[in-house]
This record gives sequence, C-alpha cells and structure tokens, in this order.
Amino acid sequence: MKVIVCGAGQVGFHIAQHLSRENNDVTVIDQSPDLIRRVSDTLDVQGVIGHASRPDVLERAGAEDADMVIAVTAADEVNMVACQVAHSLFDVPKKIARVRHQAYLQPMWANLFSRDHMPIDVIISPEIEVAHAISRRLSVPGAFEVIPLVEGLVKLLGVRCGENCPLVNTPLRQITQLFPDLKVTIVGIERDGKVILPDADTQMLVGDNVYLVVATDNQERTLASFGHEETEARRIVIFGGGNIGMFLAEQLEEQNAHLNVKLIELNAERAEECANRLSKTMVLRGDVLDGAMMVEANMAMTETVIAVTNDDETNILSSLLAKREGAKRSISLINKGEYGALIGSLGIDVVVDPRNITVSNIIQHVRRGRIHSVHTLGEGFGEMIEAEALETSPMVGMPLREANLPDGLVLGAIVRDKEVINPRGNTIVKAGDRVVLFAAADVINKVEKMFSVQLEYF
Repeated sequence: MKVIVCGAGQVGFHIAQHLSRENNDVTVIDQSPDLIRRVSDTLDVQGVIGHASRPDVLERAGAEDADMVIAVTAADEVNMVACQVAHSLFDVPKKIARVRHQAYLQPMWANLFSRDHMPIDVIISPEIEVAHAISRRLSVPGAFEVIPLVEGLVKLLGVRCGENCPLVNTPLRQITQLFPDLKVTIVGIERDGKVILPDADTQMLVGDNVYLVVATDNQERTLASFGHEETEARRIVIFGGGNIGMFLAEQLEEQNAHLNVKLIELNAERAEECANRLSKTMVLRGDVLDGAMMVEANMAMTETVIAVTNDDETNILSSLLAKREGAKRSISLINKGEYGALIGSLGIDVVVDPRNITVSNIIQHVRRGRIHSVHTLGEGFGEMIEAEALETSPMVGMPLREANLPDGLVLGAIVRDKEVINPRGNTIVKAGDRVVLFAAADVINKVEKMFSVQLEYF
C-alpha cells in the first residue's frame, strides 16, 4: 500500500514507523529539513521537503498513485487542504486528517467534511480521544490501561503487579487451574522496559505491567485476583482547563451526576469560560503547583487527581504534590516518551500518552481485511486487534493447537453470539466469530492476511 504522511512530528514519525515496518511504500512530507532528515535516516521511507497542502509537493510525493493520505501537521488548515487537494487533483481513495480546533468539530458544522464539500474520510481529534481514554481508566480503578473490544463484551486491561498480588511467582498454567472459571488470557508482560510474550511456564513478578484480555462481566473478579480492589473514584480534581480538561469534565457531568468534580485552571479568562460551560463542576482559578491551592481543593479528601495541563513537567510535579497532600491516585498526561521509564518509580499511578492514542486511532483505519479495531500498546510492543474470522482464514475449522499460528500471535478471546470464549488448544474458531488477539510488530502483516477476503472466496 502506498501512503503519504503529511507532517514529520512525533505522531507523523510514529505512523510512518508503524507502516514502514510492514513493508508499505511510505512517503513523509514536512517543511522542516531537519525533521525530514531524521525520518529518512531512521526509517525506510522517502522524505519530501515542502508544504504538505501544495499540489506540486503532493505530486512529488507520489499522490497520483497513492492509496491513502494521512495529514497530521501542526496546522488544522494544512491538514484539511492537503486532503482536499489529494481528493480533487489526485483522486486519492482515502484521506485521514487530524483536526484539533473544536470550531471545526461542532455538530452544527458536521456537513463540512462530507464528500460534496471537504471530502475527508476520517477526522481524528486527539483531545477528545484522550478525554475518552482517561474516562475509561476512571471507570476501571486498578488498571492503567482500559480498551473495550467487541461492543464492550471484552476488555483489554493493563494491570501492575504489586506486593499484594497473589498471582506472582506462579506459572500461568497453574493460574488457569486455580481459576478455571476466570475468562482471562494474559497476552503480554512488560518487565524492566522489555516485552515478554508469555507461555504456559511464564511467571509474573512484582513490578510487572501485565496486559490481559478479560470478559467484561469478569473484570472485577480478575482485578481482585491481581490484588486490585480499588473502588471507583467519586471525588476527582482535574488540573488544567484546556480542551482535554474541559471535555473530560463535560463527560463526567454527563455520565454520573453523583461525582464531586473540581477543575483548577491558571488562566483567568479560560477559567471563566470553563465555569460558564460546566454546570456541576467547581472551577477554581489558581496554580496547581501552589500548596495553598492544594489545600483549597481539599486534596486530602480527593480520590483521583488528573493532570492534563499542556506541560509534562507541571503534570508530573502537580501529581506528586497532590499525592503528598493526600490524594489516593494520580493520572498524568505525558507527551515525552523519555519520561515513561521514570513514572512508575516516582509513584504516578497511570500515564496517558496522547501520541500513542492518536497513532492507534489512525492505524486502525489503515488496516485491511475484516479488522474492526486496532490498538497499539506502546513503542515497538505490538497491537491488540479485533477481527472477524472468515471461512478462508487458516485458523477456522480446526483446533487452535493444529492451526500453525505464527510466533508472536496470542489469542485473547473469541466472541460467538455474544458469548466470550477463553481460547485453549482444543478450541475451534468458526467463521463469523470475533477474534481478539495480540500481534507482535513483526507478525502484523501475517495477521492482516489471515483476515483478508481472498478472491477464491467469491
């Protein structure tokens, strides 16, 4: 597949990295020679220096026979015009644009991106997606990652093994014997910054980050099995009244009238705007790094603080200060990947990576075949994929132990007629089943082929 990525910033770089790993023909456009040099030197992609929305630049990038344009420059207008030019002049089949400014996304202007006006097939709003991701984490306390799959019947959870986790130092095959009714499959373990694809003899250790797939109606029992029995937070304080903080507060007001939510914003004009838009949230104007503001916000009685200012250092320090003042749990927005390794040792409970969330949302629109959703789990870790099994798929119609599945692929769950099946060696996948699986980065191409409709099928 031939893809043009407009923008070589963090998101554009990582999209190009994902696609180039899978042997796609990728060209990246950016005005910065330094960013293009970095992309060209680091990845197996072509680089074009220029303004991404200009016809001559898109032509040099190969738009005449491109399959897709993904526009993720820093400017919404450039992203939108790049997609328009790609459609009008080069007839590119699929256009994806990142649009941040909410004025373009109001429901009253929904017709703007129709095929007759500005034909963009997929609009990605990072701030809204990040707010949704934080809201999901709030709904499942004890998990640092929460991704719903198959209409919410299944969830991918990320759980940290603490000192009180009763399952540590136990081979996974014994866990299955100890909890035969627990519909859970461990698909990956992150230990000391490295990824482990587990087998039956793998043991979890204290400090591990464990990714597991579980039937939603079993998630509370599963979390309790890992030593996590935290209750859902009722008293919440949001640090930062930008787009993410505002969207999150609005979501919380809509979802639960019984929550006690406060929002702290430094800028007076923005704080007033937040207060006017929010009906149930108490808006405080002040500095989240000010100890007096922590007292005023009653941090000692706060169950969860959510730091979503536009500065990573402020988010980290304010989270630590809030926990020192008595907050039970902290969620921090961190853009810089370099900080990731430090967070666990500092005591921050959950990190939200907006880059990873945005890349996941875009990548799932790139996947082919009967693939319904895709979620990247971290740098070079792999992807959680939800797909529909076809009659032509090599995994259909025989026990999984005989299906000769590639190394690096772990089946997490099978959903058939809304029943969640925990896959075992003797499980037989049927055509039409929804399959939830983890695929390491180097086998994603093979997974795509397993869920693609072959010509002889017709």
